[in-house]
Parts: sequence; C-alpha cells; structure tokens
Amino acid sequence: FCLAGIGPPSRDDAPGRFLVHRLRSGWSSEARLVCEPFEDLHLERAWSEHAVNVERFGQVGSMPVRGFAPCAGIEDTVAEVTWAAQLAWAGSWQMELFGRGGRVSLSGGLADSDFGHWRKTLAPGESFTTPRAWLTVVRGDFDACAQRLVGMQELEGAVPHAGSGRLQDLAPVANEWCTTWGRPRHDEVVAMADRLAGSDVKYLVIDAGWYESASGRWIDAHGDWVVDRGAFPDGLAATAKAVRERGLAPGLWVELETCGSASSAFSLTDHLLQRDGVPITAGARRFWDFRDPFVTDYLSERVVRLLEECEMGYLKIDYNETLGAGCDGAESAGEGLRRQVQAVYGFLNGLRRRMPELVIENCASGGHRLEPSLMALCDLGSFSDAFECPELPVIAANVNRLLPARRSLVWVVLHRSDSEAEQVYKLSSGLLGRPCLSGELTELDDGQWGRVGDALELYKKAAPAFENGRWRRSGPRVERYSAPTGWQAVLRTAQDGQGALAVFHAFGQPPSQPVRVDLPGPGPWTVDFALAGDSQPKVDGQTLSWEAPAPFTAAAVWLRPAGVPAS
Repeated sequence: FCLAGIGPPSRDDAPGRFLVHRLRSGWSSEARLVCEPFEDLHLERAWSEHAVNVERFGQVGSMPVRGFAPCAGIEDTVAEVTWAAQLAWAGSWQMELFGRGGRVSLSGGLADSDFGHWRKTLAPGESFTTPRAWLTVVRGDFDACAQRLVGMQELEGAVPHAGSGRLQDLAPVANEWCTTWGRPRHDEVVAMADRLAGSDVKYLVIDAGWYESASGRWIDAHGDWVVDRGAFPDGLAATAKAVRERGLAPGLWVELETCGSASSAFSLTDHLLQRDGVPITAGARRFWDFRDPFVTDYLSERVVRLLEECEMGYLKIDYNETLGAGCDGAESAGEGLRRQVQAVYGFLNGLRRRMPELVIENCASGGHRLEPSLMALCDLGSFSDAFECPELPVIAANVNRLLPARRSLVWVVLHRSDSEAEQVYKLSSGLLGRPCLSGELTELDDGQWGRVGDALELYKKAAPAFENGRWRRSGPRVERYSAPTGWQAVLRTAQDGQGALAVFHAFGQPPSQPVRVDLPGPGPWTVDFALAGDSQPKVDGQTLSWEAPAPFTAAAVWLRPAGVPAS
C-alpha cells in the first residue's frame, strides 16, 4: 500500500504539523503507543531537495509484533485528521515514512530484499497476490483509527469457521499455567475443575509440561507430544473427561511449529527448516517445515488426533521463538519464510475443517503474533506474558489497539496471600479484556472466592460493552512500565448507549484528589454494579469520579442510564 500526499503543499515543510504514531512491542510490554513529531524522526529536507530522508521500520522473521506492531498512523494536527494502515501478515514486513514539500507519505507491505531478504521471481504469465493492508482515515486521533482497524477484524469475518458463534458468550477462561508453572498433574487439574464448577468460567486449559520430558524441563522437551504418564496416569483423556463432568470444556497447550532440543523430533533434520543447508536453531528450538507433507501428517497424528480422542474443546497454540530472516527452498530466504507462513495458514485451516467447534488461542510469548491474518484463524489472543506485574493493566489497555477486547485474554493470577486491594487490582485488570484465571484458585477462602464471583458477575453485566463497543483511555502517559506512576481509566460504552464499563487503576504516586472521567450523553447515569475496595466510583451529573485510596488500587463499575432497568 502507499498513502501518498497527505496534507496540503507547503514551502516550509509544515513544521510541527504531523505526528507519527507507532506501537512498540516487546516481551511483556506489548503495544506501547509512541507519538513522535515528524521532525524527531529526522525527516526534514536538507537545504537542497536532491537528498531524501526516509524512516524505514518493521520486523524480520516469524514474530510480526516483536519490535513494532504492523500498523502506523499519521496525524495532521492542523486538519485534526489521522490516517492509518495495518498489515495482515504473520511474517517479515516493513513500512516507510517520507515527507517533502509539506506532504507526507506512508507505505508498506512485505519486507523487501534489503530489509527482509525477500525476492520473488515470476515467470511470464504468473501472478502474485500480496497480503492485505487495511487503510483508514478519521476525524480524530490515532486511537480512533486503532478502533476502526480493530473493528475490521470483526467486519472482515475474522472468525469465519462454524463455531464462531460461541465467541458471543464472552465466557471467561481458566488456565493452570500460573498454578503449576509447567508441572501440571491430573489431581491438580481436577481440583481446579472442582473449584470452577458452577462458575461462569467455561474453559479450563492444561498448559505446557503435560508431555514426557527426559530433561525435566517443559521448555526444551516439546515436539514428540507423548503424554507424561507420571503426571497423567490414566492418560489425558481421563483428565479431560473429569473436567467435562464438572461442566467445563477442557483445553490443551501445544507449540506446534517448533520442537525442543530434548525431543527426538529435534534430530529429524530432513523435516526441519534449514538456512544455507543448516537446521535453523534458535536457543533450544528448531522449526518444523510445514511445506513438507511428513510434518503435517506427523502433527495431525500426534496432536490433532490427541485433541479428538480427548474431546478437547480448546487449543492454546504457543510460539516462543522467531526463525529469523527465512529458510531454504525458494529463490530467497524471505520467500522461503513467506511460503512457510502460508503453509502454517493452510494447516490451521485444515484443523478448522477437521474440528470446527474447537476454540483456538493465538499465543506467541504472549502477544508477539497479534496481527489480523493469524487472528482470522483463531478465536482468542493472549494479550501478554505479563502474568501479575503492576504494569499488567497498562499493557491490557494498550492491547485494545491491536485486538477486540472480547478476544483479548488477560491474566488474572490470584493467591491466598492477596489482600482485598490486591485482588481487586488484579480482577479489575481482567475486565480490560476477557479474564483468564490462574494461580492458587483452590486455596482462596470464601471471601476471596466471593470477590472472584463478583468480578465475573460484573463482566457478564458488561457484555454489551464488549460487543463492538467503543473505548476511551484517560490518565497521564505511563513512562516507566516496571514502576508505573499516576492513574488510568478505561471507559467502554455499549453500542446502543444503554451501558458503560469503567475500570480505574491507581499506580505509584496516584493523585491526592479524585480523578474524573466524562460520561457520554445524554445521561444521567447510575452505578448498577461495582467491584471496589475502600473507594467506589461516584456519578456526578455527566462525570464519573474515583479517589484512589492508596497506590496500586483499583475499582470497576457497570453504569446504566437512569430509567434503564438493572441488568
């Protein structure tokens, strides 16, 4: 794509007129919005126009949201208009910014030969179709553009498979990862299912470590996919059956596209991706060649058949390393990578046809693959690997710019030692997307479990605000994620205007005075249901205010207009 000629001509290059918006992403720090004046990117022209400055950025490899997310915006602060673009692609990509004479251009697509080692040769009569790019322009800021682009994931039929209707229930998820940390056992999974029985949670996922491991480490033993009978004496099918008997759908974690160094699959080099004739090895991982029928047959037998035999209702697909610039088997390393990505799409499409009711979660060390093309093949996305750090709500709010909230799984990791304030902080964070419960769930006392129930009840009441609802973040910019200060509020409004969800978080050094958020008209509004500790948000006309009782506290409320019956 190329958006060229943004803004009117200007002899002085329109100083201060344009802002560039990008989303930086790192492990457990996804989707940080960075806004920079055009001049700070060194894009001013020199005294002679024969020299051109270009800002080129992107990502090389198979983690498309590592470094930058594949989207960007240009805000014309004079016209109060923002243009934005997003690429729907799970491999290497690039974008370029350029300006001259007061006019700005933004272009992008597949990473080229210089940036991403990609060349493609076409014979006479052959054709090539690029991945999609989505473009939008709004009268407003970049967040308005981001909401438009995220909305495209819904409008484009992003979950086209037969079972997609179940997403409408917004059912919360539980995952034992932060309970066992890679050492799941039958008895522990069943105990979690006992605790969750009768709650609004619908899915219980068995995460990494359920397979045999000669090394005793989950991280380098995957790839053979043989059930660890020491942990699951009667096999996974017995555990899955026990979960279903308690009213939950069982789920399973796999890392389909790689194999670990402690697996026998690691030595099957004829079926693994190579570069310059050498197996691509990243730390303790190598990569299956999905263009090879042996690989798809192997994974169909070892993984898909296991899912069917166990009647799993949920699959978490993780991906914890990038394969780099590309692989052998095509006219360039980048073209090898492109074909590998297309082959992975093909495998997932085949899985969809074979198990149409399976719910699939897209995870890549958290949020390194939250882009439209893979989300089109998955139901949910892991927002981050920020399991229980103080910046979790900051990241969860950021990811709203990449993913619909109802498809964004947000960790809620609870412990018996949590105070009421700590628990409300975590539960309120989960309301910034779809809650994913973990931790010491079976050890919570009645009061703590009662607060979990309150949070899930609030989440259920707020369902209309997650159905194509609009959101707005208030509060100062958080500069340092590892030690956040200030406050944040996210207001999400139902499309029909009949309700609104407000989630407040106070960080270090919160303001001493109440913070205020403007409510949409016409109002007046009233609090229908609240999750709060010592300080509940209050409505004053068209304003919602909250006074933080202490650092790292939170509150969440479901609001309804006066005259609308309580939900």
